[in-house]
Amino acid sequence: MNVFVMVDIEGISGIYSKEQVLPSGSRFSEGRAFLTEEVNACVSGLKDAGVDKIYIRDCHGGSYSLNWVNASDDVDGYVCGIHEGFRFADIEDFDAVILLGYHAMAGTHRAVLEHTFSSINIQNMYLNDVKVGEIAIDAAILGEKGKPVIMVSGDDKACIEARQFLPDVITAEVKKGLDIEAAVLLPADKAHKLIHDKTIEAVENFKNTTPYVVDGPVEIKVELTERKALPSSVGKPYLKHIDGRTYSVSGKTVEEALFLALY
Repeated sequence: MNVFVMVDIEGISGIYSKEQVLPSGSRFSEGRAFLTEEVNACVSGLKDAGVDKIYIRDCHGGSYSLNWVNASDDVDGYVCGIHEGFRFADIEDFDAVILLGYHAMAGTHRAVLEHTFSSINIQNMYLNDVKVGEIAIDAAILGEKGKPVIMVSGDDKACIEARQFLPDVITAEVKKGLDIEAAVLLPADKAHKLIHDKTIEAVENFKNTTPYVVDGPVEIKVELTERKALPSSVGKPYLKHIDGRTYSVSGKTVEEALFLALY
């Protein structure tokens, strides 16, 4: 069995402040260390579960969070940077995916560092008129490729959100959100053990999970936080202005629609 691990930072254990997740933040080196330690705990669980091939994808921001020197050697590849595969590279070689360190969608009450792709520009995002965040979007892209998400880790709000879209998924709750920058954190050893154990459980539960498939045609609607920020529709027949802060795009797939909406 081969497993692809997609890693964000806001849902990593020990993370509760924007200073830990931004390159300009005074505590970003600490955030990078926490992310790398959690990746290593997940990799340890995958190896103990008998997984054959492991790829880790650093998907936070510009793919600059993983500390490569301190990352586990029990990995077949670390995927970093922006590439033609958009969010998932060489995913056809893998059987299942883990979303590690994910966060709740924009606007979720008392969720740690909640947002949907951009905390500055995006107020809400809808997939075929259903409000979604990055968990559902990534699961839907993977579903189009026939790949199930077997585990999601993050705060309690992210775990609840994951189960709403993926009822068979295993979740690992490493903290409880109190506010946008406040949380009840598990001690590091307990959080890493939880990640390790839930990873094993997720691999063992693989046959009980199914890909999350969104029926087409696909429309993504983006509600922005400010006026005058709408992307131009000139030369973009797929882009429709709905009001002064909202636009929509259509695509053949979720992946295509997301690319058109954001890039």
